[in-house]
Amino acid sequence: MRRMPGAVGVLACVLGLWLLAPFAAGLLRLGDADWWGVDRAALLRAAAVSVASASVATLLIGLFGIPLGYVLARGRGWWIACLGGVVQLPLALPPLAGGVLLLFLLGYGGPLGALGLSEHFAGIVAAEIFVASPFLIIAARSAFAAIDPAMEDVAATLGHGPGGIFRRVSLPLAWRPILAGLVLAWLRAFGEFGATVMLAYHPYSLPVFTYVAFGEAGLPSMLPVLAPTLALAALVLAAGRWLTRPVAGGAAPPGAPLPPLAAREAAEAPPRHLELALRRDLPGFTLDLMLDSRARRIAVLGPSGSGKSMTLRAIAGLDDAAGVQVRLDGRDLSSLPPDRRAVAYVPQGYALPAHLTVARQVTFATDCVPDRAAAWMAALGLEALSARYPHELSPGQRQRVALARALSRCRVDLVLLDEPFAALDVPLRARLRREVLAVLRGMKVLTVLVTHDPAEALAMAEDLVLLEAGRVIRAGSAADVFARPGSELAALLLGAGPMGDGMVTPEGRIDVGMGVALRVRHPECDDPALPPPGTRVRWAARPYQIRLATDGAYPAHILWRGPVCDGQRPMRLRLGDGVLEILADPSCDADGACRVNIDPNCIQVWPVR
Repeated sequence: MRRMPGAVGVLACVLGLWLLAPFAAGLLRLGDADWWGVDRAALLRAAAVSVASASVATLLIGLFGIPLGYVLARGRGWWIACLGGVVQLPLALPPLAGGVLLLFLLGYGGPLGALGLSEHFAGIVAAEIFVASPFLIIAARSAFAAIDPAMEDVAATLGHGPGGIFRRVSLPLAWRPILAGLVLAWLRAFGEFGATVMLAYHPYSLPVFTYVAFGEAGLPSMLPVLAPTLALAALVLAAGRWLTRPVAGGAAPPGAPLPPLAAREAAEAPPRHLELALRRDLPGFTLDLMLDSRARRIAVLGPSGSGKSMTLRAIAGLDDAAGVQVRLDGRDLSSLPPDRRAVAYVPQGYALPAHLTVARQVTFATDCVPDRAAAWMAALGLEALSARYPHELSPGQRQRVALARALSRCRVDLVLLDEPFAALDVPLRARLRREVLAVLRGMKVLTVLVTHDPAEALAMAEDLVLLEAGRVIRAGSAADVFARPGSELAALLLGAGPMGDGMVTPEGRIDVGMGVALRVRHPECDDPALPPPGTRVRWAARPYQIRLATDGAYPAHILWRGPVCDGQRPMRLRLGDGVLEILADPSCDADGACRVNIDPNCIQVWPVR
């Protein structure tokens, strides 16, 4: 346990001692207590009334308060804000003031006075509900608000309606804080005096009985009355503490090897035709995207806040359908709810509900095919993990579970991956990228991958869409986009390294000055032609793609050689009229004049605008 600051401990002890002091003072008066002067039968009746009324009130608070907490956590608008303030008002009212307000409503002259709840057990319950509800409602609202929205989004894509999402995802995930709120509500109802004494003086509850006994016999009669009160409260507190105790569980052993994927067919499926028109107008941000792609895998690449995840959610049907048109192979998906779009959605963080084992995660879809789920668990190496919970899995295992869950539906047409490798370390990321790609290649699905990693986009996608500030700045085949970004902004998004200026020559090269003309060839591009001769262009290559070689194609001059860092030596050299930063082998000790090679297929070119 980490050592606490001394001042924090002192302040905590001061308040703790103050809270314990009244109980200690009561214990010192044990010898003065009148243990035989108390009407024990009346005391037991009052205790029974308090226990029964608090229990009934807590049940009703839970029945109506948990849904209210969910509405407050998920709702939007001014009326939700007002309602959230109103439900907390009973906490701010003096106890007797709450009773007066209840008399206005339930008293003999009130709108509901005909119900005759005053001076009745039901009146005690009504008063306790009024004063104790905020404890449960606030706990429920906080618990529901803390749930990752992706949990509910994934459940929606797996066929669960709003009611099913609430019962199978939201409520189980929020249950522990809600249970703590129910315990607090019971304790508050059990000890309620002010509103009860105003609305329902009879039958006596324990607080009212305590007040009457004190008026008749003074302090000597109090300890026999307080003893059952404290005992019942302590019993409920202990039960609540036991019910909300942390569940013990193991964790994935550090460095535990991830079993390899089972061998699968790697034959490529035919391409799918995706047509997407999307416009979202938000305060300070507009997403405007048009896409027409025939491919098997599409990557959406852009910086944080560019609209990548919003695009994926629009395809999945998780946001408002207004302004969204989605067609797959001619089938209009725009008006369909998420569960009818045949979508396999894997969000960031994987969204694995903490209360479900791996086996239940994989079979969570309403249209899950058990045989298919078993096959995917075997293919992804998850059979030995079927009884584990998410907190017992490594990141790589969680990713496999999320993928198996998404692919175990009876029909999948779209696989949507929202930065699935972002949280993984580099070696594991590279391995899982290869494995997921192998899985997807043999499936007749369209995969849309959201990423901010250019290498990931190039490795996994056939088509590439570059997003910046909500607009498409470049789209096309991945090879073509990487070869000719079209603008410096697009080149930067693609991770362009050293940049230089040049001019297209009649021979199809780039003249960078001082007699150096770079050869550019892009055989994998849709249109390998450069801009017309005489066009001013910018060009770029990644630092490790410019290599020193004694028989290199181009003369250069080393200006600076830096110290080795991360297994590479940074160097600055002049090539033509430009100065470039490159990465060389750590053993390189070249200086001055040199020669370099640049793979023509690695050079990115775009016209100067």
